Parts: sequence; C-alpha cells; structure tokens
Amino acid sequence: MITYNDKTKTFRMDTANTTYCMTISQKGYLAHTYYGSKIGDDDVSYLTRQMEYGFSDSPVFREKLSLLDFLPQEMPTDGVGDFRYSALAVTNSTGNNAVELKYKVHQIIDGAVKLQGLPHVFSTATTNAQTLQITTTDNVLGLTVDLFYTIFNDCDAIIRWSKITLDSSSKEEHVYIKKALSASFDMDNDDYETITLNGTWARERHIDRHPIHMGIQKACSVRGETSHQEHPFLAILQKNADWNKGNVWGINLIYSGNFEAQIQRNQFDTIRTSIGINSENFCWKLTPGTVFETPQAVLAFSNEGLNGMSHVFHNLYRNHLIRSPYKNQMRPILINNWEATYFDFDTDKLLNIAREAHKDGIEMLVMDDGWFGHRSFDDSSLGDWTVNEEKVKGGLKNLVDQVNALGMKFGIWFEPEMVSPDSDLFRAHPDWAIQIQGRVPGMSRCQYVLDITRQEVREHIMNQLETILHSANIEYVKWDMNRQLCDIGSANLPADQTGEYFHRYVLALYSMQEKLITDFPNLLLENCSGGGARFDPGMFYYSPQIWCSDDTDAIERLAIQEGTALVYPLSTMGAHVSVCPNHACGRVTPFKTRGYVALAGTFGYELDITKLTKEDRQMIPRQIDLYKKFGMLIREGDYYRIASASENHEYDCWASMSPCKSVGLITFVQLYNHPNMKTRMVKLPCVDSNKIYKVSWPDEDQKKYPPLRLTGSTIMNAGIPIKRDWGDYQAQLIFIEQYP
Repeated sequence: MITYNDKTKTFRMDTANTTYCMTISQKGYLAHTYYGSKIGDDDVSYLTRQMEYGFSDSPVFREKLSLLDFLPQEMPTDGVGDFRYSALAVTNSTGNNAVELKYKVHQIIDGAVKLQGLPHVFSTATTNAQTLQITTTDNVLGLTVDLFYTIFNDCDAIIRWSKITLDSSSKEEHVYIKKALSASFDMDNDDYETITLNGTWARERHIDRHPIHMGIQKACSVRGETSHQEHPFLAILQKNADWNKGNVWGINLIYSGNFEAQIQRNQFDTIRTSIGINSENFCWKLTPGTVFETPQAVLAFSNEGLNGMSHVFHNLYRNHLIRSPYKNQMRPILINNWEATYFDFDTDKLLNIAREAHKDGIEMLVMDDGWFGHRSFDDSSLGDWTVNEEKVKGGLKNLVDQVNALGMKFGIWFEPEMVSPDSDLFRAHPDWAIQIQGRVPGMSRCQYVLDITRQEVREHIMNQLETILHSANIEYVKWDMNRQLCDIGSANLPADQTGEYFHRYVLALYSMQEKLITDFPNLLLENCSGGGARFDPGMFYYSPQIWCSDDTDAIERLAIQEGTALVYPLSTMGAHVSVCPNHACGRVTPFKTRGYVALAGTFGYELDITKLTKEDRQMIPRQIDLYKKFGMLIREGDYYRIASASENHEYDCWASMSPCKSVGLITFVQLYNHPNMKTRMVKLPCVDSNKIYKVSWPDEDQKKYPPLRLTGSTIMNAGIPIKRDWGDYQAQLIFIEQYP
C-alpha cells in the first residue's frame, strides 16, 4: 500500500514485509527516510536529521551546502552542493552544470506503468499493484523529473525509475543529460559488507563479498552489454548475515547495456547506493517537449538473509517481468550440436544425432553456428542468413521436416547483430558496420557489429530472420552476440548526440526482439552472448531463459549457477550436460553429476550422443525422467542455498522447495573425498519444523538408501545424512515430501 501523510509530508510504501519512506524537506527536497523491515505507522521524518545542519524556514539559508552534503536524497543532483555521487547531472545550452529538484506534486496510480521501448514490470488481472509518481522540477532549467515507484501485493520488491522532460516552455534551446541513474538511496553504515557478481568469459557471476570501505566501490560495464566481467547488481548486508539470517538490501537493473552500480561511504559514515545507465560515454540531448526515461531498477530487502533476498527477486521476475508463454511450461529437452560438431556437420550428421537422441527421450534438435552462407569457421558469412545447402542438403525445410517426423522439435542459432568482413552483406554495405570514419574498426572473433540503430539495418536483418523462420517449422531460436562494442560512430547521429549511441543500440535490440516474439508468439527464444554476457533482467522481458555460460563443466558451473541464482530464478538458467574431458577446462566428472547440476536450470544436452559410452548413454532416459518429475518444483519452487563450495571448498548444496514447504528437492555435490571421511549431515533451514517428512533418494538403490521418516525440526537442527560415495565430484539428489 502507498500512502501520503500531509501533516508530516511523508510518503510511505508498505509491502508484506518491508517499508520504504520518503519525506519532503522544509525546502522542498525529497529526502530518503527509511528502507528496511516493516515498521509502525509513525512519523519517521526525524530520520533525515535535517535540523542538524541549520535547516530552517529562513529565507537566507546559510548552511545549504552542509545540509545538501548530508541530506539523504531520493534523486541527488549535480552542481548545487551535494558533493557525493549524484544520480542526475545536466548541462544547459551555455555549458553550465547544475540541476536542483524540488517537490511539486504527486499522484498514486493503480497498477504498474508502462515504459516506452524499455522492458518493464507489469501487473496482471489477478495481482494488484500501485505506482507512486512524484513530480519534481528545476524551474531555472524548465526541467521536470518524475520519480516512479511501483510495488506489488505479492512481492516485497520496489521498482524505481524516472522520466526526465525538458518543458516545452523552457528558455533553454536544449540541455544535455550527462547522468541519469534509475535509483539512489542513502543509509547509515553499520559495519556493512557488499556483494558483487564478477568474472570473465566462462566464469561469469562469481560471488565477491567484502567490507564496504571509505570512498566509492563500483561495478560497471562500458562494453555495450552487461558483460561477462561485472554485473548490474550489488547487495549490502550485515557483517553477520548469511544465507538464512540478517538484513540484506539488493539492487538490480532491468537493462542490457552499459551500467554502473556503486556504493559510496562518506565522511559521515553514511552509505549511498545507486544504479543506472553508465554515465561514462553517455550524453543525451533533450530539446523542449522531449522526454528521456531511465530503465527500471529493482530494490529487494529481506531480514532473512541472502535466500530471503533471492526470493524477492525470483518472485518479481517470474510473476511480473517474464512474458513468454513458456514461463510456466516445461521447456523442451534439447540437444545442441555445437560441442558435438562445431562447424563440421551436414544434414546426415544432424539427423543421426536426432535419431539417437529421440530414442532416449530428447525432444528438440538445435542446429547451432555454421548452417548459413559459406561458413565453415568463424571468419565468414555473418549477416548472410541464407541456408548453405552444401551442408544442409535438400534445404532447411527438408531437414526440419525429417526431424519433426521423428517426433522432435527443431531450433536454430542466429547472431543477428554481427557481420563478417567476408560476407555479401559487408561487401554491399560496409558502412553498416559500427565504425569511426578514418579509423580501421577493431575486430573480435573476426567480426564487426552492425549499426542496428539505423532502421534500414534493422529491417534488413529482421527480414532475413523472419524469412528463415517462415520457411520451416522452427520452434526455438538461440540469439547470440559474441563480441563487445567499440569504435562507436554512426551515420545517423550528429556530433553532439554521439553520446546517445550505446543507449540507442540497446533500444534497437529491444525493438528487434519485441518484433520477433510479436510476429512469432509461440517461439521459445533463448538469449546468449558468448555465454552469459547478457544474462540480465532486461532480456527476460523477451526470453524466459538465457544461456548461463559457455562453460558447461559441472564443477565450474557450481559457482556460476550459485551467483546467477542469487538474483535470478532457476528456470531462466540455460544449463546442459556435456562430454568429458570438458571442452572448456578439461575436467572429467561423472555423467550423473553433470546431469544433476544441469537439472538446476533449463536442462538439455550439448554433445554428440552417437559417441557416448554405453554406461553414460543409459543414464539419459533416467535424467529426463528426473527432469520431468521435478521440473515444476525446480521452475516454480523457492530456491535455497544450503552450502557453497566457493566458501567451504569441499561441497555444494542447494534446494528447491514448494512455497507451502510440503515437498522439496535437494542437490548435493561432493568436490573431494578425504581419508576417514564419514557420512555428512546437512541441515535444511527450508522445511517446516512442525511437519513430518519422508526423506528419500530418488536416483539411488533403495536398499543402500532406504527412506527416512523425520520431523522438520530434526531436518533443520540435526540434519539429513549424505552418505559417502568413493571418488571426487560425486552427487546425490534427496527428495523430501510431507506425510499426509
């Protein structure tokens, strides 16, 4: 519920378990007042401490700078006295840098508000939402900034963004927005720590936890995408907080381009946290009457540790961001030919894989890179999306029809944003590649990036893609993007608008994917960017799943999937079983363990099934049975991190639990065995202490692993046994279900 108390000038937003408050200060600044566990309906305006710095109704405000440099502001601005990190910076047409926002008016709106051209949360007929719109103005510039806050009655998340308008009556010819972050909030420090998600290609989103020090700590990307290296998320948490206890504040950005997320600890030992579009290389020109909208930021607070924070993010994204009809459906179990064949395939080889895969219950064949132009390696043909009939003999429809005749679905790989120098498209339109005139553009993976901000480029690409999709019964698309953006230049933009390019590129990407899923509403779209470089909530608006990482090694995936699941639902994580030695790191792990780890995601195979050993091959039908039995629980259940191999260096454990705590699936992976190692007891905080459960091992010999009857309190406090298996990288599944 959203309320406003006119007497105390305080806005209050209450979700089921949290409260967020703001106060209009005496001089009209909008001050952040409180965000955390739900509190009583009291006047908390004193929390802004505005009287401590000479703040009064006097026309002569002698300590304005002292106040602004301390006041916890909702939208801190640049150039007027708050010397901390700002959320909004504007330069006017004469080059002056200052913007000062004062409260003007507000309204409380039923439902969620749509954004133009950007992914956004939505409300449904069965779920109520409210949105608070606070209008602030800078009368000198003639600038209006509307601050938006949306809450839902089924989720503890708070969604923030802003709309910036240069009024049509403004005296300015134009202004330049140099920084426009989506959210900022201040809080007192209490020996807090922070978590960011960092990595590189094939090692994405590893959890990095460390104390908050003085100064600025920042995660960001300037690569044109969210990136493998850093991620648009950070958390603040109490020093003693763990997976199940303690206060945790998380912040995430619904955006797929350059971002910045930072924490600043200042002289007063307060913390300012903010997130939004990266201000580096960003500058947006506003003329009178025009509008700029920031992406939405998601704030998630929990006093039940990191697992509680994860539930807030997961529930929001599953219920109010992902739109795909596959959201609540079992995804087809696919086999992708990339690691099976790389570029060396033809129709016969693909059909052999499909025939054998179908025998074991696999439901879809995905044809990856190499089917178009004259592409036999990664140095040609991107942009020429026509079928290579020397490989795909008899044409694409012939291949798809034969796959369908087996009873299998068919999917295909594209990399629509890219162009190879060796391509008909580049030879005809070399100016369509992003480049700076007079410079030789840099290549990566022997490819350039197309300037999709140009309408004619977008139309050409989409026409080719849709021609392919109309030509055969294609039910799945993997949309890849294998390099970052540089040498930024566009024939479309004048010199004083080149700072708009990165954001315009993201908007163009969104428009292309919106068209794709609109024209093909039953298509299963999976986004990918060299693995997980675009694993962000912006892409969920268009695809219900994203390829989590190019590293399919089960042990490497433990840390990757742990960091990913900290923020994102398991149903969004593309995860496959691949062969050993693993193609990314050379490790050898049991086929069973590989299956259990992939079971925590969308589940599929990335291998040549015709070359598997008999023993491994026999496990595939059983793994598929497990996925079908537990898929709904994994997809819709509450995720709990039980133990982290990244922390203990010995074993990993997580659970999917039904919201009513009646059934749960626990996955345990033992990294290393030691002499004299005994049965391990794992305590599960995710059960109901008052219920009685049957504990079983659904994939083990029942004589070796007989079921147990245990109370929830015993499972929570004494634990369940994880029996020792010889050898490293062993894994077990444990199923718990409430006795009737």
